[in-house]
Amino acid sequence: MADGVNVASENGTRAWFWGRYSRLGLWTAVVTLVLDQAHKWWMILGLGMREGDRFALMPFLEIIYVKNTGISYSLFDSASWQWQYALAGFAIIVSAALWVWLARSGTGWLMAVSLGLIIGGAVGNGIDRVLLGGVADFFLLHAFGYSWYVFNIADVAIVAGVAGLLYDSMIASRNDDIKSS
Repeated sequence: MADGVNVASENGTRAWFWGRYSRLGLWTAVVTLVLDQAHKWWMILGLGMREGDRFALMPFLEIIYVKNTGISYSLFDSASWQWQYALAGFAIIVSAALWVWLARSGTGWLMAVSLGLIIGGAVGNGIDRVLLGGVADFFLLHAFGYSWYVFNIADVAIVAGVAGLLYDSMIASRNDDIKSS
């Protein structure tokens, strides 16, 4: 009977939403989300920053409050609430798809952490869109007359997660051994 339960849970609904590495992915997503939201709200409520406020933190790093109402690099910029809700909804749909991917196909801790970083970052930016009408960005790196775009902790997590997935896709996996036999 225990074998029947295990088979049912592996092949049933639970397998769609919870897999071997789901706990690690969930913890990574939650920690990422909490750090991102805590930082943003500390800057807005704790320090009282308003849009456009800025100060130098280091010679190459400024803190500036910018609200991004578009997608990456302010593409498709629109301050309408409908657009912000649509982008927040898209973030939730993508996060759910990534979660199912993790639950069904998670192959290791790097994949779990990477997907957790992307999910936590996407949800964090989605929350901003609903509560603030755009994504709150704060970090501006610059040197030698060049500057990067303004970003936040969620953005860093998403980029790190994508880099982790790319790295994970290039390293040998246990599936390679099966394919070569």
